Amino acid sequence: MTAEHSGGIRVNARLIIPDREIELEAARSGGPGGQNVNKVASKVILRFSVAKSSALGAWRRATLLERLGPRLTKAGELVLHASRFRERSRNLEDARERLAEILGEALRVPKKRVRTRPTRASRERRLTNKRRTADRKRNRREIGDA
Repeated sequence: MTAEHSGGIRVNARLIIPDREIELEAARSGGPGGQNVNKVASKVILRFSVAKSSALGAWRRATLLERLGPRLTKAGELVLHASRFRERSRNLEDARERLAEILGEALRVPKKRVRTRPTRASRERRLTNKRRTADRKRNRREIGDA
């Protein structure tokens, strides 16, 4: 999942989010950095509206709204703050990569679990351990309790 500047952000092989659907804003970054932090807007705030995106089909939109529900605003926007680096360009790239990663992970279809039967040996081991535990507990009792 790579974030590409030309044409948008590639989420997976079939989905590219166009740049026009992404709102970017710069703000002053918090944390250490001395006087530089007070005068340079290096933090990047990225907004992507899942609810209004034209790049998403109905299935993708519904899936993202469901799976990213707690992370979305009431308007259906995903808001990412990137301030890990001191340069705005690196924070912009970081935010774009994180958006691609979050959307890709939410759209990934989980593998269906194939149920298997326990083997004969594993059933026997379980029952042997069960008997051993029962014997151990029985031996702890006082002789008059039995």
